[in-house]
Amino acid sequence: MSILMVTGIEGAKNCADVVGAQLGMEVEVAEGRKQALAALRRREFAAVVVDQTLAGCDPAAAETIWDHAGLAIPLEINFAVSGAARLIREVRAALRRREREQLLARRAAAAAIENELKGTVAGLLLHSELALSGAQVPAPVADKLRVVAGLAGDLRRQLGS
Repeated sequence: MSILMVTGIEGAKNCADVVGAQLGMEVEVAEGRKQALAALRRREFAAVVVDQTLAGCDPAAAETIWDHAGLAIPLEINFAVSGAARLIREVRAALRRREREQLLARRAAAAAIENELKGTVAGLLLHSELALSGAQVPAPVADKLRVVAGLAGDLRRQLGS
C-alpha cells in the first residue's frame, strides 16, 4: 500500500521520500484537490495525509478528498510546523490502530457467525431427531434424516473445538 500526501509546501517531495523510506511504503504527493482526486481515482491508499493549512483554507476541498479516500486512514497534519519525524509517528500510529481495529472486527464477525451457526446446527439436530422419532417415517426419508443429523453433529463438534 502507499500513502497520499496532499500539500503545496516546498520540499514536500523530500519529506515524502523520507517518510516512504522510514515506513517502507511509497508516498505520492499531490499539490491540491485536483491532483489528490486524480490519485485517489487511480488507486487505493493506506493513508491520506492532508495539510492542515489546505483544509483550513478550503474545507470543501478537504471534505471532497475525504469523501473519495475510500478505506484510507484520513490524517490532517500541519506541515508548516511538523517535520517528517512527526508525520512518520502519526502515520505509523494510525496504521497500527487500523490493524488493531481490523483484527477486532474480524474476531467479532467470526464470533457472530459461529454463534449463528451453532444455533442453526442445534435446530437441524433437534428437528431431524424429532422427525426420526415419528412412527410413520418411510425408510428412505429416515436414512436421509440420519445423514442430516450426522452431518449436523459433526459440524457441532467442529464448532465446539
